[in-house]
Amino acid sequence: MKKLDRLGWAEGIRVYTYGVHTGVRVSTVGMLSQISRLLPAGWKNSRRATMQRLYSLVVAESNRRAGVKRMHILYADGERIARDTELDQVLATLETDIHRYVAQTSPHMTFLHAGVVGWRGRAILLPGRSLSGKTTLVRELLRLGATYYSDEFAVVDDSGKVHPFPRPLGIREDSTYAQTNYTAEKLGATSGVKPLPLGAVVICKYKAGAQWKPAPLSRGQGALELMANSIAVRSEPDQTLGRIQKLASRAVFVKGVRGEASESAASILNLLSPGKRQEKV
Repeated sequence: MKKLDRLGWAEGIRVYTYGVHTGVRVSTVGMLSQISRLLPAGWKNSRRATMQRLYSLVVAESNRRAGVKRMHILYADGERIARDTELDQVLATLETDIHRYVAQTSPHMTFLHAGVVGWRGRAILLPGRSLSGKTTLVRELLRLGATYYSDEFAVVDDSGKVHPFPRPLGIREDSTYAQTNYTAEKLGATSGVKPLPLGAVVICKYKAGAQWKPAPLSRGQGALELMANSIAVRSEPDQTLGRIQKLASRAVFVKGVRGEASESAASILNLLSPGKRQEKV
């Protein structure tokens, strides 16, 4: 870390978000506007002198010598976490890592791997990790009129309400892993701005040709599913459990296998129709 500190850093930014202080410094002027778009939603400038996690981005200078690769390098607290000839790839690592770190260390919020939409004043959670199909389902729910909250994390406060985490949806246009980012507005939807009580949790996996016939879960079973998707359940088990218990206190839980998102989305929204109730277990 001391060797990095001695390098000539051109500019930097100190960020406070969800109770976590992080910083990013870069070797080239003019990068901060691009970096600010990668930071967690709702960030503010931090006044702390010492950051909990410091990112150092060395941007390769142009080199016209034949056969010489220009490598961009990213460090986190002195440990190299990315090295690539493509700056976009290194910036993607920065975005992923800073979101993960905030999710793991936030003292004020519990983060769950989940897509989230708002519907009729309540939140619908779609727990799942990357490649589980939750973004495709979120997109279809937005098409039907739901409000966008997140396709990555459900952010839960002490009262059990779900806050927006509206980073652009990373949509895979084909069978590759490459993603195109879309804002909710670009998809014709709106983004939520206020925390919502939880209305329903839908645990589902995609299987080609499957029919959506979900089975109800008790709140106890549903809470266990949410715990399994919590980021900080091992480091903050009591805090995580307390928030999840409040989160789940009035929610409907269902689980099943779905086919195409267009065939299950309307049924999911219908879980919050008037008169729908969950058995107390």
